[in-house]
Amino acid sequence: MSEATRWMVAIAFISLPTIAFGGYFLLSILKRQAGTEGISGIQREYFKAGHAHAGVLVLLGIIGQIVLDYSRFNESAVWAIRGGLFIAPLLISGGFFGGAPKSSDAQPGNLVKLIPIGAIILSISTLAVGLSLLISL
Repeated sequence: MSEATRWMVAIAFISLPTIAFGGYFLLSILKRQAGTEGISGIQREYFKAGHAHAGVLVLLGIIGQIVLDYSRFNESAVWAIRGGLFIAPLLISGGFFGGAPKSSDAQPGNLVKLIPIGAIILSISTLAVGLSLLISL
């Protein structure tokens, strides 16, 4: 395993417990604060989606980091792909968390626009991981 992969995978694994328990912790804090008892169902769904996407995409990123050790791309291209695999889960889950509507009848917040940006970066990165094993730059 390369040094770059070791560091990226270590950071990803360290982040997994924060993904798993961070939402529970934040919701428990919110429930104790006055005025936050009424978290709407739609807000709860956005928070669940944020955590689910973060967990799955970080695991996908870990696999991608390891696979990139066998890439035929040059080092700068590999680092760009590594960055995409790292940033995409942040953007997608951040879009769910930050874009949750303020109430059940409100529209999603502006940060929901991060979701398609993250999805595009994820798509490009995962496609690049596959191609990096086949194409030599």
